[in-house]
Amino acid sequence: MDSGLLVLRLVVGLLIAGHGVQKVSFRLGGDGLAGGTEEFRRDGFRGGRLTAVAAGGSQIGAGLFLAAGLLTPLAAMAAMGVMTVAGTVKWHKGLWVQNDGYEYPLVLVAVSAALALTGPGRWSLDHVLGSYPWPPWLSVAALVIGPGSGLLTRLMLGRPPAHGDRTKEGAPHAQPAD
Repeated sequence: MDSGLLVLRLVVGLLIAGHGVQKVSFRLGGDGLAGGTEEFRRDGFRGGRLTAVAAGGSQIGAGLFLAAGLLTPLAAMAAMGVMTVAGTVKWHKGLWVQNDGYEYPLVLVAVSAALALTGPGRWSLDHVLGSYPWPPWLSVAALVIGPGSGLLTRLMLGRPPAHGDRTKEGAPHAQPAD
């Protein structure tokens, strides 16, 4: 079981961190901070560079902490939050990823929730530092606060598109349904 949790943490954590790196740099195929800022604008968010930095930083931190198995409930909570926001962006396109739907963010939210509930396993920094097992209420709090914070973020930073707002392809910008 510990080896399975290690593989799960490494794959999911590093993918989430890599996605954050793309938001704020040109590494891993990213478009730099300006590109990340523009992506959030196209997706209907206020906040400009600060939003891109906060999202990218949250993804990088949550992903690396999940991969290491360090402060796992908090890392899972942050991962669930940022991936819930991603899910809201894709919600109007339906579930399936081939239609650019929310399938992938949903999987990452579910895996993060599972890690918050199961713990990181023996091969983790939480185990080495003796911070696991944690009280069950901490896992429950992570499950509620993570997605809740993502929904609140979308509500607070969402903006209606300006008249004539266009995507890169020149098509009118479509506001995702909440």
